[in-house]
Amino acid sequence: MRHLIEIMDLSVDEIDEIIEVANDIIADPEKYREKCKGMKLATLFFEPSTRTRLSFEAAMYELGGNVLGFSEAQSSSAAKGESVSDTIRTVGAYADIIAMRHPKEGAPVVASYKSDVPIINAGDGGHNRPTQTLTDLLTISREKGRLDNMTVGLCGDLKFGRTVHSLITAMSRYKNVKFILISPEELCIPEYLKDEVLHRNNLEYLETKDLEAAMPELDILYMTRVQKERFFNEQDYMRLKDSYILTLDKLDNAKADLSILHPLPRVNEISVTIDEDPRAKYFQQVRNGKYIRMALILKLLAAAGVQS
Repeated sequence: MRHLIEIMDLSVDEIDEIIEVANDIIADPEKYREKCKGMKLATLFFEPSTRTRLSFEAAMYELGGNVLGFSEAQSSSAAKGESVSDTIRTVGAYADIIAMRHPKEGAPVVASYKSDVPIINAGDGGHNRPTQTLTDLLTISREKGRLDNMTVGLCGDLKFGRTVHSLITAMSRYKNVKFILISPEELCIPEYLKDEVLHRNNLEYLETKDLEAAMPELDILYMTRVQKERFFNEQDYMRLKDSYILTLDKLDNAKADLSILHPLPRVNEISVTIDEDPRAKYFQQVRNGKYIRMALILKLLAAAGVQS
């Protein structure tokens, strides 16, 4: 049984294959309208989500399948104390594939040990969010025509930002990628990620607090929000929440072909005045999320032997 718990579960060749299928879906959606006819996706969201859950649901519907599930823990038997293992075993009797988001890191791993159907990790606490990473990679690939030979700036909450952690890990396997890590000291990238990914792979990176100074170098600017839900102390959140706000004037020295990405939801870290700038790619990124999830669902169901 094949699952997707973290981005490193996929080889570079497999990522490239999924991106290729997603591009084919974009080019010829009609070819895929009934690929999952008669199949069911369960969306088990123990933590609130709008974009990710709806993206999975739209993906399955556009493949001709059906969707069941819940959008918060209180809507499930978890509110009665049911374990993740029991929930997965039960839902696996009704569905062909499961997309799961959970606030506890490692919960999807536990689920995968007990599941008879493929599990897709849709986010586990501050740990992994591999389908967002696939979305990011598809967007970068479509915008730049490559996933190597570029400078990627990641700005904002680099400590708790699971999308940042997964993207760095994924892009570490492509040649000549430099990272510029832009954050306040309190929200800098975790040491384990430096040790296990950046240092281990001898990757070039720079840590800085100065977004504008870094701007001229960037091919990609990946903005993130400061996540209130990850803070134990509201005072710390209030002090840091407006650390970086991207406005048009801060793009004065940016490359003409810069691509600005954001995993969303946005609070105020990107001014709405940037939305019409041709370098703003975050709403295209949202659309790409549906296509890459369609391609991933097809791959995992094929691996499980229930879709050809």
